[in-house]
Amino acid sequence: MLITRENTPRWLIFFIDITIAVSSVILAYLLRFNFSIPPRDLQPLPQVLLYMAFIRSLSFIIVRTYAGIIRYTSTGDALRVFGTILAGSIVFALTNVVTYFFINSHFFIPFSVIIIDFLATSFGMITFRLIVKLAFLEFRQPEGEKVNVVIYGAGEAGITAKRTLDRDVGTKYKVLAFIDDHASKQGKKLEGIDILSPAKLDNLLSTNSVAQIILAIMHFDPLKKQELVDKCLAYNTKVLTVPPMMRWINGELSFNQIKKINIEELLERDEIRLDEERIALEITGKTILVTGAAGSIGSEIVRQIAHFAPRQIILIDQAETPLHYLELETQEYSQGSAVEFILCDIGNEARMRKIFDTFRPDMVYHAAAYKHVPMMENNPAEAVLTNIRGTRIIADLSVEFRVKKFIMISTDKAVNPTNVMGASKRIAEIYTQALDNVNGTRFITTRFGNVLGSNGSVIPLFRSQIEKGGPVTITHPEVTRFFMTIPEACQLVLEAGAWGKGGEIFIFDMGKSVKIIDLAKKMIQLSGLVLGKDIQIKFTGLRPGEKLYEELLNVEENAMPTHHPLILTARVRAFSLKEVKQDIEELIALVPTRSNFDIIRKMKQMVPEYKSQNSVFEELDK
Repeated sequence: MLITRENTPRWLIFFIDITIAVSSVILAYLLRFNFSIPPRDLQPLPQVLLYMAFIRSLSFIIVRTYAGIIRYTSTGDALRVFGTILAGSIVFALTNVVTYFFINSHFFIPFSVIIIDFLATSFGMITFRLIVKLAFLEFRQPEGEKVNVVIYGAGEAGITAKRTLDRDVGTKYKVLAFIDDHASKQGKKLEGIDILSPAKLDNLLSTNSVAQIILAIMHFDPLKKQELVDKCLAYNTKVLTVPPMMRWINGELSFNQIKKINIEELLERDEIRLDEERIALEITGKTILVTGAAGSIGSEIVRQIAHFAPRQIILIDQAETPLHYLELETQEYSQGSAVEFILCDIGNEARMRKIFDTFRPDMVYHAAAYKHVPMMENNPAEAVLTNIRGTRIIADLSVEFRVKKFIMISTDKAVNPTNVMGASKRIAEIYTQALDNVNGTRFITTRFGNVLGSNGSVIPLFRSQIEKGGPVTITHPEVTRFFMTIPEACQLVLEAGAWGKGGEIFIFDMGKSVKIIDLAKKMIQLSGLVLGKDIQIKFTGLRPGEKLYEELLNVEENAMPTHHPLILTARVRAFSLKEVKQDIEELIALVPTRSNFDIIRKMKQMVPEYKSQNSVFEELDK
């Protein structure tokens, strides 16, 4: 039997190919002469058969048509076979020319026979390979074990996804239907499969056991995507996505690239429209310095900045390994821009001064900061040294070396802070605001909430816990957070930086606040697990300094619209630079004492709205 788990021997494939080729010649003669070959053409037939078999054998050996694994036959294999047979038929035609003009004025092989033989051999060899492939697929997984699949999208990506499933020998898939929003396609068939309207999806899922639905639409409306996923999860149907065509390997979709949809995709919003011309004016041909460049926010800012072709990008971070990975990555997209990778702590004033003096940046994106709330609650001195003193060093050097714009990356935790981290970022905001327009440098602050997948985000934590079988830990059943994607946040940072005139605090529209427990439940469902059966949720209590609800404005601020619908600007009170400098000097002077209560007392004096929650420092508020 040819269809075995082992590869069919090459000699056997070669023998079958030659048999098909010889049989095709005989068939061609029979068809040409209506199954009655005259003696004049019958006599040279043995020589013709030997010659044609020799040429076919030689061409098969040269091209190695027999070397492919038949059960994995692809379009490329079929084209190679077709081309080999065509080349052999051209040789037969040239042989006729030689025999007619130079030997005996007679065609050695009738031209009609050459044409019929070409068609018959091509059909026979390609059909043989397809039959073997289909038989192997059926042998591996009989009809009764098929997995039902629905493909959403009857465009190019949908067709490619269907063909990719057909090629995969690991599982036997049965595509029940295509779903498409375009009325012009609905009611028609694509490769023999019905194209249905989205209105019929409910009935399809309820009347069939659909294991998977594959989203094969490159630009899917975020709200419609969420509704579709909720509907599928209600029927225990897994949702997979096809990656953008630009990520297909050599223009061909691989089965392994069809992945489960992730929670980040469900929290996306409509694509942000940027004023790219305005951003380009600020960045193209300029020297840009990014602190915290290897972090989740900093690295995405670098990716987006590189798109605008700056003259030079200076990347600073104290994390060695992430900076190394960023260096490897930027080689792919930093062409045309000189990139410097500097391993350095922003608190090292002498080193930072040397960097500013050497490179003379035009713009600074300041993303370096400690961000973990519980960690900073236990180590307030480090929050002061990095988030406040480090920011002061970078800001002062920006003024000294006449940087055009300084964009401060802040956080919603700086609003009515309840923890050390938020208070330290608020003090950094106050200092950079007070410095605005000193020596011509414009200071702009951008403030946003949690970003999906960033360092410290709950999503990587939940994903890791789900992979380990749980439990998924949540601090409180009522805790909520604002979320946006890393690219979305960084796009808005660039937009705000380009439009900012100095002194503003830009607030990003974070959309609706998300309940963390709902987020965890959705992630568990997307993983194909059942809450309470396969995995549990465990409540651990609010961590030191943690809020139930995040805010983007404090009680004394109100927001004004800007040119961009997703960006607002906060009206904040002005601060005296002299007083702020004095307060920061006094705060930093407390660090060597390592008296956490003295440090926090001073921070609360500087930020009156700072009220500790779930923290040992609450007694300072009494």
